[in-house]
Amino acid sequence: MPRYRLLIEYHGGPFQGWQKLPGKPTVQGMLEEAAAQLDGRPVNIFGAGRTDSGVHATGQVAHMDLETDRGSKVADAMNFHLRPHPIAVLKAERVTDAFHARFDATQRHYRYIVINRRADLTVDRGLAWRVPSKLDAEQMHDAAQALVGTHDFTTFRDTDCQARTPVKTLNEFTVSRYGERIEFTCRAQSFIHRQVRSMVGSLIEVGRGKRNPDWLADILAAVDRTQCGPIAPADGLYLEKVDYD
Repeated sequence: MPRYRLLIEYHGGPFQGWQKLPGKPTVQGMLEEAAAQLDGRPVNIFGAGRTDSGVHATGQVAHMDLETDRGSKVADAMNFHLRPHPIAVLKAERVTDAFHARFDATQRHYRYIVINRRADLTVDRGLAWRVPSKLDAEQMHDAAQALVGTHDFTTFRDTDCQARTPVKTLNEFTVSRYGERIEFTCRAQSFIHRQVRSMVGSLIEVGRGKRNPDWLADILAAVDRTQCGPIAPADGLYLEKVDYD
């Protein structure tokens, strides 16, 4: 059975996250329905990351096994069966049976987008978090550096997280301003549930001037979920890229 690696983009707004759930619209569920129509039988699809409800992706990676070799037509055929859902297979390529989209991933890259303005969002509605109060991106970037490295991220761990351990290694976290647009980018081999949104929400408190930059280091060291700032909404979060050796 030929195995295919898929590069996938989706708007998370209409879906209850990536992971298939009975009776609910999910990205994995829609992809498996499309693959079943393509292959004429049930097909399991395995993703590199389980994005939450409302979270988007521009570089999700998944793999699937088909009954027959479909050559270069897999992406186009999948997209035909996915319409009109806001999911697109950007690329499909044959890989060896040893490849696994989740377990072989070495880095996951996330981007969070904030639009810092008083006016309501129009074009970016559902695709970013509007924060009307003035934000200091440099202060947020400085504060974020306390999170880089290997730490116990319990403070930024959702209470429903099922990860075996809250200890993770965050390899990079940057905050940059481009006019009214502020981008938070981070990468790690893996993240705990809602870690990125929790970190961004806390950094916004620093950007607003409600907390000093040292506060991030303090609440990280507290390993106490109650010390976390407000959780950033799902709208602004994107799984941007997954790396493999």
